[in-house]
Amino acid sequence: EEPVLLAELKPGRPQRYDWKSSCETWSVAFSPDGAWFAWSQGHCVVKLIPWPLAEAELCKTSERKSRGSKAEARSRGGAKEKTLECGQIVWGLAFSAWPAAEEGETDPNCAVGLPCLVLATGLNDGQIKVWEVQTGHLLFSLLGHQDVVRDLSFAPNGSPILVSASRDKTLRVWDLSRDGRQVQVLSGHVQWVYCCSISPDCSMLCSAAGEKSALLWSMRSYTLIRRLEGHQSSVVSCDFSPDSALLVTASYDACVIMWDPYTGEQLRTLRHVPLHSTLDYSSEIHTSSLRSVCFSPEGLYLATVADDRLLRIWALELRSPVAFAPMTNGLCCIYFPHGGFIATGTRDGHVQFWTAPRVLSSLKHLCRKALRTFLTTYQVLALPIPRKLKEFLTYRTF
Repeated sequence: EEPVLLAELKPGRPQRYDWKSSCETWSVAFSPDGAWFAWSQGHCVVKLIPWPLAEAELCKTSERKSRGSKAEARSRGGAKEKTLECGQIVWGLAFSAWPAAEEGETDPNCAVGLPCLVLATGLNDGQIKVWEVQTGHLLFSLLGHQDVVRDLSFAPNGSPILVSASRDKTLRVWDLSRDGRQVQVLSGHVQWVYCCSISPDCSMLCSAAGEKSALLWSMRSYTLIRRLEGHQSSVVSCDFSPDSALLVTASYDACVIMWDPYTGEQLRTLRHVPLHSTLDYSSEIHTSSLRSVCFSPEGLYLATVADDRLLRIWALELRSPVAFAPMTNGLCCIYFPHGGFIATGTRDGHVQFWTAPRVLSSLKHLCRKALRTFLTTYQVLALPIPRKLKEFLTYRTF
């Protein structure tokens, strides 16, 4: 089933700047619960939009009667679109939730018993501004980077650890529970760092720069684990599978490589072959250069955006796309946290929402995902089980 365009958001202001990147949507993000959507729509502005589809889904599945749940419903019911004036071109976005406030605590931004949702924005001047979503208040301005903050990633376990990737060729680790204190500077890249991704189990960090290799770091010791070498051109995007067992990297060489992050082994390569009928370029060279790659929430699909103006959806076990959609100059893509559709950002500042395959995971995949969430590849290989089962659990076969 081909992706269908559901909706499109366009910048609400006339362009006020001459430089190219002022109108481009370099980053889009959903909050972890899917209740909010953020997009860097150019003009130094971030739009925060409460997500009605997510609200309806959450209301249907939630029947809690606690005070916290009632406060959450009131909060979401009155949620309104917000505009964050960042003062600089916005390149990176990332959501995270603060720990719940307790009785007697005086945090004015958080309702008792509710997590406080925050949004981090990476800016053109090297600043990172962290905002409280419900109120739109600025919480922190994190200083340290010397150039554009290109990407941001929060630890998925809800801890207040933020990693930033910058054109100053470094990654920096920040602890928001300590007033945004800088914990670590990770140096190892020799080109601009485009992307950073923390594994769902919070043990690893992958970073991609304008180099042919991606770097894999330990989130426990903040040391380099290994270089992932295999691409023929700059690696620009990376993402971990929901169980942390797989890592994908996308490159200007028009390939996505799927890795085992624990062993560094290349498991398969997905090649972006141009579809000539959809192209109106005079030259085919580099028209399939990758811009972005992301996993679906259940871990059975990938989405990619390339310079040949196509959104591709890939099934994990196949080497060819299962669906295509023509789009305009895509720069980034991300799945809705509950699945079903994909948001893409474009070079003209727009955001497009596309349908995506809905899949009921097999019991086999659910078991593999559950096991791999807490077992490394080496631990699986050490289990006293048949070889074919080990190959399945380590994604060597499907």
